[in-house]
Amino acid sequence: ICFPVPQGRAHGSSFAHRGELRRAKRIVVKLGSAVVTRGDECGLALGRLASIVEQVAMLQNQGREMMIVTSGAVAFGKQRLRHEILLSQSVRQALHSGHNQLKDMSMPVLEARACAAAGQSGLMALYEAMFTQYSTCTAQVLVTNLDFHDDQKRQNLNSTLQELLRMNIVPIINTNDAVVPPPEPNSDLLGVISIKDNDSLAARLAVEMKADLLIALSDVEGLYNSPPGTDDAKLIDIFYPGDQQSITYGTKSRVGIGGMEAKLCCKVKAALWALQGGTSVVIANGTHPKVTGHVITDIVEGKKVGTFFSEIKPAGPTVEHQTEMARNSGRTLASLHPDQRSEIICHLAELLTERKEEILAANKMDIDLAVNAGHLPPAMLKRLSLSPAKLNNLAIGLRQIAVAAQDSVGRVLRRTRVAHNLELEQIAVPIGVLLVIFEARPDCLPQVSALAIASGNALLLKGGKEAANTNRVLHQLTQEALSMHGVREAVQLVSTREEVEDLCRLDKMIDLIIPRGSSQLVRNIQRAAKGIPVLGHSEGICHVYVDAEASVDKVIKIVRDSKCDYPAACNAMETLLIHRDILRTPLFDQIIDMLRAERVKIHAGPQFASFLTFSPSAVKSMRTEYGDLECCIEVVDSMQEAVDHIHKYGSSHTDVIITENAEQFLQQLDSACVFWNASSRFADGYRFGLGAEVGISTARIHARGPVGLEGLLTTKWVLRGAGHTAADFSEQGTMKYLHENLPVEQPLAVQRDSN
Repeated sequence: ICFPVPQGRAHGSSFAHRGELRRAKRIVVKLGSAVVTRGDECGLALGRLASIVEQVAMLQNQGREMMIVTSGAVAFGKQRLRHEILLSQSVRQALHSGHNQLKDMSMPVLEARACAAAGQSGLMALYEAMFTQYSTCTAQVLVTNLDFHDDQKRQNLNSTLQELLRMNIVPIINTNDAVVPPPEPNSDLLGVISIKDNDSLAARLAVEMKADLLIALSDVEGLYNSPPGTDDAKLIDIFYPGDQQSITYGTKSRVGIGGMEAKLCCKVKAALWALQGGTSVVIANGTHPKVTGHVITDIVEGKKVGTFFSEIKPAGPTVEHQTEMARNSGRTLASLHPDQRSEIICHLAELLTERKEEILAANKMDIDLAVNAGHLPPAMLKRLSLSPAKLNNLAIGLRQIAVAAQDSVGRVLRRTRVAHNLELEQIAVPIGVLLVIFEARPDCLPQVSALAIASGNALLLKGGKEAANTNRVLHQLTQEALSMHGVREAVQLVSTREEVEDLCRLDKMIDLIIPRGSSQLVRNIQRAAKGIPVLGHSEGICHVYVDAEASVDKVIKIVRDSKCDYPAACNAMETLLIHRDILRTPLFDQIIDMLRAERVKIHAGPQFASFLTFSPSAVKSMRTEYGDLECCIEVVDSMQEAVDHIHKYGSSHTDVIITENAEQFLQQLDSACVFWNASSRFADGYRFGLGAEVGISTARIHARGPVGLEGLLTTKWVLRGAGHTAADFSEQGTMKYLHENLPVEQPLAVQRDSN
């Protein structure tokens, strides 16, 4: 695999955004004592160290210049010295006092410098052995504070490290703890940082070597706005100089000198010093077993890991802040009267037509940019394009949603009289905060916004950059409509550099993710979502089965519409199943002639190819979603075989039968949409009368098929009593369960007893 060589950046200014970390060429990785050592602080955490070495070697082989600042010599030496002392004591006591005195052996206090002296060689030998597995050479460099204060020594150190990096060698640097003197008080004034620990060493080294990035790994996730573990504690994603007042330190670190407050204070001080010197910094956890194996590479890829130090504060709110604003405003939206939510949607529909010139002008900018860039295929350009007719259709769909909004949130679905004066209701309520990720389809924004408003949900939108200008205008109009009832912030457009994968990790803030786009986008989101349900389908492998009893007039119309009306749609036909009896009949010839006239490229399935002397190109996979004027034709012997074929190769999206007797097919086929003598293109929220849809779901839980307003609601149970307790219904109690179902239309009027 060939990787592009990172170009780095002009030294003197750090990277402003996480996404730019991909360009980091020279990287310093600092490994704290808690990362390198075991929990008992005697010996090294070999598994953890091996995964870190693997990541560093991989980045080195990509053309980056990697340096490691490591702890661990004291712990490694302590392990060796303890072993030697125990062995020596055992021998002496066995010779002089007998074996019965072995229990009285005590371990003397080991001096840190002696442990460092005993552990340096073993630590380096271990690194060398691990890096050798990846054909990577290493070199040890021991430093002290004096090496940075003496100009000649500092120049020699710089020259040595530069030469090692030039020869593609990974320098492994640590303080020479066997001889290092105690740090001098106030020695890091006047712009110079004293080498008190590996944090300050890594910062000084990164600036000295003009490194692009310093990754400081320890046993903390990063910086928090409150002590970790407290209810309101939140990890700070980006830390800016001058934000020291916004953080609170915890209590104590597992290893190292001093408490966590002192250590984190030193980490922040060292990080800010490196940042001032032009090196970007990330503080992250290198001990967590689930992330250690990729924490370094994730940081370099720009993912949200730990706390990123940046000198540039973005103008807009963070995505976390946007989500909080949306949730708070969404709760107000859900509490509005249905008429008020309908008014908001109707006003948005009016704005789409009244301000169409503004919308179309922004859309033209996006199209011109896409055409000039030349990277969008014609199908995506078509989806990107808006027209007056499209805007009018959008407005019509929104008005349908406004009508449906009258009977959505708060609707009583079930009412039960549990006992006398104890009644239970099941009520439709919003899901919460929705994250909708869509590609080059700006018409998705007002549709999804209207559905979210009607269902009382807060909404976070992440659109494709291809439609950035159009999305911005449409979002402004949406917020203008929301403002009429004071819920402007309920719909937020994420316009920062947030990666989709980072958004999918906000499991404590987002309740449902809805991807709108290619099958690859959906699959990527399904993989990235951690603890957040994803509503959608990864593929639209739709089948049309032409049965032996099919009507000739219906077949040609349905097959043509299913494949040719909009080949890029997820509900377009991808596989045409033909009953064996239709082969070599005039109907079969008409089907083939029609597909050729429509310029549809045909691929032959295995059974179909076996009937032909000269067949079309053989299909590579029966599970192919072409998304273009292409399809596969396969032959089956019966309706049951067609059902079995679809179950094996389909995606449970939409499947069609053309016949005069379809009961077996309709009952047995397990797809979200099953159609009889109708085009697969009817699998659409607008055509279903839903007004609009947020997508088509092939999931088995919650919504399935085209998902409109109903699919964005969940339920809650409301119990209305009069001082009832569970003890009232025990064997000794005086009450009995009734469990009478009441009509949901019946107004709830619980008659209270006088007592």
